[in-house]
Amino acid sequence: MTRTFKALSVLLTYPTAEIQAAIPELAQAMNEEGLLPTAIRRQLDLLLKEITSGDLYDLQERYVLLFDRTRSLSLHLFEHVHGESRDRGQAMIDLKTLYENGGLEIGTAELPDFVPLFLEFLSTRPRREAYDLLGQPAHVLAALAERLRKRRSSYEAVFRALVHLAATKPKANIVSALLAEPDPDPSDFAALDAAWEDEPVNFGPSAGGSCKDTLIEKIRAGRRPAPGMAQTPARPTMPRP
Repeated sequence: MTRTFKALSVLLTYPTAEIQAAIPELAQAMNEEGLLPTAIRRQLDLLLKEITSGDLYDLQERYVLLFDRTRSLSLHLFEHVHGESRDRGQAMIDLKTLYENGGLEIGTAELPDFVPLFLEFLSTRPRREAYDLLGQPAHVLAALAERLRKRRSSYEAVFRALVHLAATKPKANIVSALLAEPDPDPSDFAALDAAWEDEPVNFGPSAGGSCKDTLIEKIRAGRRPAPGMAQTPARPTMPRP
């Protein structure tokens, strides 16, 4: 098991009191494995400190603003690759099959392209295989890191760490194309509504659902407990779009 992947998975999960309490353990795991360069570890230390000392509800609100409300920062990998196209359905099935063949069973309501879940799976694989798998979405991870850098978010460090670990480095032209996509401010509700106004994903001839349904599914996926930790109820911090 590569504990660094599990630690990064937890850091990208919706903040809870359990995660706050586990920060020293996460830091120790990454330090002992020594897979990340000093510069990235220092960046990660800032995030660890923020999560440890921050007000839990403020941390949860920040998480929602970044990763639930802002489509360009979605923690669902295929959002950035397939959008709402039909190709996304088959990609989901293929990834879920990969998990099952590797011994990871996920719930029927869970989306397999959720980054923390993907990292949880990588933590169970041989390290070289994990690095190779991580290289496939490296361009998406690099674009997310850059968008977070522009927002001066300490979450940038997690994605810098992932890009560093990926066997295949992102191609600049692909990253630039991703960064050219709309990236609205999470407080600009009109721009956010426009960004979400696409056709729904259809996984079969009779599949229905609305964009709102898709967004709710994403938000619920973001509440998935971190590996090995129980879910605690969170106080609503802001109205949903």
